[in-house]
Amino acid sequence: MYTVYVLYSIDFNKIYIGQTEDVQRRLFEHNNGLLSSYTKRYKPWQIVYTEEYSTRVEAMKREKQLKSQKGREFIWEIIKDKLVAGSIR
Repeated sequence: MYTVYVLYSIDFNKIYIGQTEDVQRRLFEHNNGLLSSYTKRYKPWQIVYTEEYSTRVEAMKREKQLKSQKGREFIWEIIKDKLVAGSIR
């Protein structure tokens, strides 16, 4: 399985969208400054949204959609709702 994931940095109000086979390993890598110079600057990250896909091709297609303007609006609405509900700290 492949996971499309969205990370959020509450300290910097930044998002990161990616896809992986192991979302917990990727979160560890992002929070420890491994493999991504962008996420290294805005630690700590937390997972705020995920979707599962059976193939990498499907996951990459969805990742690209979420990185579009409409996709980012969708993600920011989810983050706003979670902030209001207090599920992001």
